[in-house]
Amino acid sequence: MLAKRIIPCLDIKNGRTVKGINFENIRDAGDPVELAIAYSEKGADELVFLDITATIEKRKTFSKLVTRIAKQINIPFTVGGGIGSIEDASKLLNAGADKISINSAAVNDPELIKKLANKFGNQCIVLAIDTKFENNDWFVYANGGKLKTGVKTIDWAKQAVAHGAGEILLTSMNNDGTKNGFAVDITKRISEAVNVPVIASGGAGTREHFKDVFIDGKADAALAASIFHFEEIEIYSLKKYLKQNKIEIRL
Repeated sequence: MLAKRIIPCLDIKNGRTVKGINFENIRDAGDPVELAIAYSEKGADELVFLDITATIEKRKTFSKLVTRIAKQINIPFTVGGGIGSIEDASKLLNAGADKISINSAAVNDPELIKKLANKFGNQCIVLAIDTKFENNDWFVYANGGKLKTGVKTIDWAKQAVAHGAGEILLTSMNNDGTKNGFAVDITKRISEAVNVPVIASGGAGTREHFKDVFIDGKADAALAASIFHFEEIEIYSLKKYLKQNKIEIRL
């Protein structure tokens, strides 16, 4: 059995790490390079960096930041935000990222997943899904959670994996930033429906929440932001707790 992974997420805006609640109310959380180094030293298995206000102009700045991060840490990291072409992905992978995350561009053009997977390999392609529970089901949202697509999340996850996505990063908009726990139900449904790793995101507030999403949600990894950024939960103690609960994890 592969070890479960703990992944801090750093949302980047204008070169700074920020955090919001339900995709709104953004506040500063620190310097991304300093945080990356600290997380690498404290036992994070991977990191995710999302440029939440990506534009063509800002992407040049973001790629420079990626280079700085790659020189400072020795754990894998994924970058995303505004990636819509092979050229976009190539810049960030060449800058030192291990994987790239795509979201809205893939919703708009599912063939992009195939193109990227064929060029860089499935293992490099993380499909990020922003999902919201409404009308008794989970639906995909795009454009930073602002655009309702009407596509059922489970259907999109299956299609994306068939197109070559090597991993799913599943963020519940209902749970994001609330610290009330991950969306265990949809995480489980996606984990059982696809044959690639699923990263649960949105809602972590306690150590028990991680245990629940690993055991009941069948997630392969769990991602969180504010509880790590503001040192509400320490990664090593979280991992020790999970190990005590018979969850396979690297200490």
